Amino acid sequence: MQQELIPHLFRTEYRKIVAVLCSLFGLQHIETAEDIVSDTFLSATELWGLKGVPENPVAWLYTVAKNKTKNHLRRGAIFDQKVSRELQTNENTSGEVELDLSDKNINDSQLAMMFAVCHPVVNTEAQVALGLNLLCGFGVQEIADAFLTNKETIYKRIQRAKEKLRQENAPIAYPTVTEIGNRMDAVLSTLYLLFNEGYYSFSQNNVLRKELCWEAMRLCHLLVVNEVANTPSANALLSLMCFHASRFEARLNEQGELILYKDQDTQLWDPALIERGRFYLKAAFNGDEISKYHLEAAIASWHTIKEEVPQKWQTTLQLYDQLLQVEYSPMAALNRVYVFSKVHGKQQAIKEAESWWYLRIIFTLHY
Repeated sequence: MQQELIPHLFRTEYRKIVAVLCSLFGLQHIETAEDIVSDTFLSATELWGLKGVPENPVAWLYTVAKNKTKNHLRRGAIFDQKVSRELQTNENTSGEVELDLSDKNINDSQLAMMFAVCHPVVNTEAQVALGLNLLCGFGVQEIADAFLTNKETIYKRIQRAKEKLRQENAPIAYPTVTEIGNRMDAVLSTLYLLFNEGYYSFSQNNVLRKELCWEAMRLCHLLVVNEVANTPSANALLSLMCFHASRFEARLNEQGELILYKDQDTQLWDPALIERGRFYLKAAFNGDEISKYHLEAAIASWHTIKEEVPQKWQTTLQLYDQLLQVEYSPMAALNRVYVFSKVHGKQQAIKEAESWWYLRIIFTLHY
């Protein structure tokens, strides 16, 4: 049980505690926050192996993290240089720092962290890599797989991003309207990659890693329930996630093998998640913005309609055409061919696939 539990808790709780600690220490002390949380999990590995798993493992981790933080602050430079001054100016404090690991403070800290790591002094690729690492608990290899590059490149990218944030002394605070406009694309890209890694799991020998998908949905939900961060694109992304998640139980057979869309048991689709997807999709279109997330969510919504009516595939084909104009991807082009075959037949679809491949080569050579 311990062998499975600790990796699971590391995935779900590590990033939460790190976010709260970074809010307390500041981004210039990211490594200190990570060291404290890593030491907490090391203690869990050692003690749970000797004494057994506690009745409430999450509460145990939070308690140990709080104690390790207090010990560090008592003897560390952070207390002398930063926290002690704040305590002296706070008449209501007893001189003891209390690490707030309530659900509300965790959510607030993670929301603030999403935008803090996407500071404009860091380039977009590094923002997403750092976000996947700090906010999503991704290892360097997983991030490298997501970017189709090597570990060394990602490691250097993350370290440079941390150094720039330290130099900038970037605050961790609720984003302003301006920051939303400048940083939302990187935040959404991070959550999109997190969900995709769970949905396709390229870096693991699993077809589907649901816990990553649920975490991406939880973080995206933090955006849409926040008045400032509740943008059309955030709603569109959450809608897309809901539609895909609604078909989780129908995607795999008993052997864990992928079931093609046309062979899925529609009785296993989750109607509640489909309704949530439609709710967020409607909210996404309350404005003039149309992003790739809007188009992908609209495509996914048609895939939750069980009836094989002509309008389903005709409309989906039109949406794919728009999506490929907004942002080309080989996967979208391939999926479009399948939809094209539903509208025009297999022979025409084969010709269309050859045409798309040829045009893509020409585009790459010339641009």
